[in-house]
Amino acid sequence: MIVSQGLRSSGFVELIGSRLQELKAGLALQVALLSSLVCFLSAFMNNIGALAIIMPVAMQLARKQGRPASSILMPLAFASLLGGMTTLIGTPPNMIISSYRARAGGAPFGLFDFSPVGLSLAILGLLFISLIGWRLMPKRHGDQEEGEGFKAGLYLAELRVREASPLEGKTLHELRQVEELKLTVLSILPHDAKPAKAGLADRMPGIFKRLRRAVLNARKLAEPKGDERLRAGDILVVESDPEHLKELVARNTVELAGDGAKERLKNGSSGDTIIEAVVLPDSPLIKRSVSSLALRDRYGLSLLAHSRQGSRIIKRIDTVTIEAGDLLLLKGGPAELMDERILGIGCLPLGARSLGPRDHRRAFLALGIFLAAALLVMTGLVPVQLAFTLAAAAMVMLKVLPIKDMYKSVDWPIIVLLGAMLSVGAALESSGGAAAISGLLLKSSGVLQPWMLLGLLTGLTMLLSAVINNAATVVLMAPIGISLAQGLGASIDPFLMAIAVGASSSFLTPIAHQSNVLVMGPGGYRFADYLRLGAPLSLLIVGSAIPLILLFWPL
Repeated sequence: MIVSQGLRSSGFVELIGSRLQELKAGLALQVALLSSLVCFLSAFMNNIGALAIIMPVAMQLARKQGRPASSILMPLAFASLLGGMTTLIGTPPNMIISSYRARAGGAPFGLFDFSPVGLSLAILGLLFISLIGWRLMPKRHGDQEEGEGFKAGLYLAELRVREASPLEGKTLHELRQVEELKLTVLSILPHDAKPAKAGLADRMPGIFKRLRRAVLNARKLAEPKGDERLRAGDILVVESDPEHLKELVARNTVELAGDGAKERLKNGSSGDTIIEAVVLPDSPLIKRSVSSLALRDRYGLSLLAHSRQGSRIIKRIDTVTIEAGDLLLLKGGPAELMDERILGIGCLPLGARSLGPRDHRRAFLALGIFLAAALLVMTGLVPVQLAFTLAAAAMVMLKVLPIKDMYKSVDWPIIVLLGAMLSVGAALESSGGAAAISGLLLKSSGVLQPWMLLGLLTGLTMLLSAVINNAATVVLMAPIGISLAQGLGASIDPFLMAIAVGASSSFLTPIAHQSNVLVMGPGGYRFADYLRLGAPLSLLIVGSAIPLILLFWPL
């Protein structure tokens, strides 16, 4: 985790990404090139980190060429998963599998022991994605037909009608006739709404007042009447695409509303930049309400609008709770500062970015440290854990990676989860649960050949990883695989490899892997969309994995 963060922080990967910004090619070639790059990077760095580097490039290319981002983002997410299965350090499940092999009495797997099977599967998967898979993706823009639920690319925002605005005095019926006004008014909050009558809660300490206000704000907003006329100062809760929101604010038709809006507008300058960003799975904003974030005071950012794919939120924007994969429309200072500020809150900027590193020497220094660590492992001079620990220390000492970023790069929730699941796995072994489950599978060995049991084990692991963390899946399935191999009198290696492949093939649902969550909002995907590409890709992986495993890791 730390070494991959060092590669990102140094700007090495951005140096590669910047060369792709002017890529002029058909969509099939774009998918092939970008997916291959993500796949290669994720073999040596965190899967979601590799995806986060290339994703903005893909979105910029899609916008320039007028193509829906949905055609390319899911293929990129799946490519990051394919790349992870090619090396020991590509994904946590592979490292856990290696530790189980050592516990069973063998030597731990080496850095490239997963490559014969993993690389072959990755190449097959990339060919499928590049030639067929992207064609299965929904071509979804923000202007979908009515009745399709939440529209891709639409944001929830609060806008105040300005004095002398062309909207003043118009009814909602009249607004719907204006073609240039591409927004949906969900509710109107009159500027002269009478405050609630003072009660006991209002005479008690501030915490009770805030609690009462939060409860009132969180209520579902009333649907506006078609003959209701707008007046200056009214607040409109609307859905609209980000470009149109920017245009309305720029034309002084409306202004940003919400808590602290006047101060934000007063402090803003003509040099402020508006950028879309997606909330990363490790963002500190997650599970917090917008009103509690104080983005302007803490980070110099203002939240203009919010979007969440898969659900339609109709309530005050300040009461919305942020989730991973949410899209935010943020306003801040000059463009050169926006990236740093947005990354500082655990979000990924999706607007125009300068991807070239400021200091190429740091980029190549990070690459040199990584290659040195890989060389030490390949020659067998140093164990993989020690080699990359030394690489992480070298990156910190040489100031390639700041210490604060080193701590941030460690996925602490995953480590805690693994610590908890390891005890579950140990209990599964010591209690005889693993032997009991493998015994049930062995009973079918009279009907099923060993290679069929291998395929069954791969499929079960794949299905389990669709609903729980893939590292936790390995902890549960590895003892079963080892027990099954011992019952058959076979080598444990093909069974461990089958579990590793199944755990890395998290293609079926958006919750199966953080990479899938990350692209859901920007791509406008629905839950079922993942089956379009994920189901055939999963069948291809399972069908191809068994002969490859038996070829390189015989029973």
